[in-house]
Amino acid sequence: MITLRKSNDRGHANHGWLDSYHTFSFAGYFDRQHMNFRSLRVINEDRIAGGAGFDTHGHRDMEIVTYVLDGELEHKDSLGTGSIIRHGEIQRMSAGTGIFHSEFNHSPQNPIHLLQIWIVPDRTGIEPSYEQKSIGLEKNPGTLQLIVSPTGEGNAVKIHQDVNLYAGILPSRTSLVQELATGRHAWIQVARGAITVNGETLRAGDGAAISEEGKVAIESLDDAEILLFDLA
Repeated sequence: MITLRKSNDRGHANHGWLDSYHTFSFAGYFDRQHMNFRSLRVINEDRIAGGAGFDTHGHRDMEIVTYVLDGELEHKDSLGTGSIIRHGEIQRMSAGTGIFHSEFNHSPQNPIHLLQIWIVPDRTGIEPSYEQKSIGLEKNPGTLQLIVSPTGEGNAVKIHQDVNLYAGILPSRTSLVQELATGRHAWIQVARGAITVNGETLRAGDGAAISEEGKVAIESLDDAEILLFDLA
């Protein structure tokens, strides 16, 4: 079973400095039919103007993953972490018992384009932590690369939930199949380009929930970049 979540059906908030699309209910956007999918709670597609960003604010008991598509995001937090996140890198912040952080567009002029992802952890009250890794997707085009997992193996960052997140840059007419174990679910998010998933067409900004399927068959209709969540 595949349920499409089309780009134009998402929640939308334009604050001038921030133009944001919400796949699931978030902040002032509430849709009882789109609260989450399994432990996947937030996928926000954000465009932030040059020099703008989120002032210091707090989070608790949430796994927060940042995936930059274009530009550079400057991050600072109450753990003492200071970093710049670029395309080809993945960042994970476990809020746990509480963390404060700020996020700003590192460029004073150029906009930044990113996906902000929240995943509900498998337990509350953990110690806050931060992790960032280079994933180098451009070196392995046409494949899906594990970038977030419960074990943090390879170039993946470690998350406190039974979720495996894959990313891939797919040249036009790339075909691949991702197997799903019995009882597992998947969410596909198209960051760029267009693909088919088990025969359904998805374009940039579209997502799809997949359940009761043994595999996810993907073909890129043009150059594409996608995220695939394998969820309990």
